Amino acid sequence: METVAGAVTHDPPPAAGGRQGGPLIVTEDSELLDDLLRLCAAAGATPEVHHGVPERRGNWEAAPLVLVGDDAARRVRGAERRRGVVLVCRDQDDSGVWRRAVEIGAEHVLMLPDGEQWLVDRIADVAEGVGRPALTVGVIGGRGGAGASTLACALAVTSAREGLRTLLVDADPLGGGLDVLLGGETAEGLRWPAFASSRGRVGGGALEESLPELHSLRVLSWDRGDRIAVPPQAVRAVLAAARRRGGTVVVDLPRRIDDGVAEVLGQLDLGLVVVPAELRAVAAAGRVASAVGMVLRDLRVAVRGPYPPGLDDREVARLLGLPLAGEVPVEPGLLRPDEGTAPPGAGRGPLARFCKEFWERALVEVGTA
Repeated sequence: METVAGAVTHDPPPAAGGRQGGPLIVTEDSELLDDLLRLCAAAGATPEVHHGVPERRGNWEAAPLVLVGDDAARRVRGAERRRGVVLVCRDQDDSGVWRRAVEIGAEHVLMLPDGEQWLVDRIADVAEGVGRPALTVGVIGGRGGAGASTLACALAVTSAREGLRTLLVDADPLGGGLDVLLGGETAEGLRWPAFASSRGRVGGGALEESLPELHSLRVLSWDRGDRIAVPPQAVRAVLAAARRRGGTVVVDLPRRIDDGVAEVLGQLDLGLVVVPAELRAVAAAGRVASAVGMVLRDLRVAVRGPYPPGLDDREVARLLGLPLAGEVPVEPGLLRPDEGTAPPGAGRGPLARFCKEFWERALVEVGTA
């Protein structure tokens, strides 16, 4: 697949409500049309079909994606130049296809059947109204019992309270379950084992709707069964789907790095290592940071007191050689979350303020504000 340069003078406008319509198909080739309709169905999109440039004003300009059959290239040559035009053909040996692509301002030339998966993904993107990906943050404990899971929950709860679409992902199958921490272990919805056979692309909207909703956010956690891992390709597909929905994704990470966790690390925007202010904890966190830092470039330290003499948050960050994200306030809910109480970060205490300030900074730094 190659990108074709062409003059572009028009961008399709976004659809109201965040969800866009299906693509516009322009072709008279019945066999090609059957293939394109099949691929649209696989992507969950309903296309509009024309033999040439639509007569109704605005249909050409407003479509989120235009699929032009090679047979119709001449008929759309005079249409207004815009982004999102794909010239679709089958003849691998036809050198004239590149000239026709330039003439209609196509961004891509797609050869079938080789490019089918790419096209399904592209159609699904426009059908879902994909925009800026979610700001994705991973939280990991520098040592056992550091409070990483509770901080991850607090960050997610705070994000949801700020009105952002939020997904909390439990990547630690041995951690006891974030749904339990949020008081929703009996909530209806799918858990990780249900996605173990996922391959390729997972629909972002379908994923979100299938998960338990707790405290205005969606939670992907583990069930109480025996499965303690899902294949790395399933982890990749599920997290990619979550990120396409926008907003924020918070991932509670285990302290061991396996293939599945490596897939998560590869999709994080930044990571937080939660470190109690103890010399042994700092030493343990150094090993964790070294392993995580091999995959994740933006790794920061969040320090939890109380502090012994001669050690504070800045010194911990210096010893680890990591940027300081801040001091995580000590609250009873951070150390010993109790069932039946409000979730971490739900109140107006110092932990909630820490999380709110974190998101304010991170959204600006990563450029999603």
